[in-house]
Amino acid sequence: MIVRILGEGQLKVPDSAVAELNELDSALEAAVERDDETAFGPALAALLSRLREVGEPAEPDTLEPSGLIVPQEDATMAEVRKLLTDEGLIPG
Repeated sequence: MIVRILGEGQLKVPDSAVAELNELDSALEAAVERDDETAFGPALAALLSRLREVGEPAEPDTLEPSGLIVPQEDATMAEVRKLLTDEGLIPG
């Protein structure tokens, strides 16, 4: 799947990583739902870090539609809240 990290670019993320990413996404979603700023920053950082670890940068001159869009590292809770769906940021 192609994931866009806002302000950074696109990553090709293997489908085999989706379950683990969903766990990290759930922690982020829970922090947002509780308005827990203390948990929010580390949860967002963990999700982005893992995406960067498992993903490979997409070719910069190739334009592919992003299957998922995730916020940048310095996103506010309000910005993340706007991107959340019923399934969090990462469906599945």
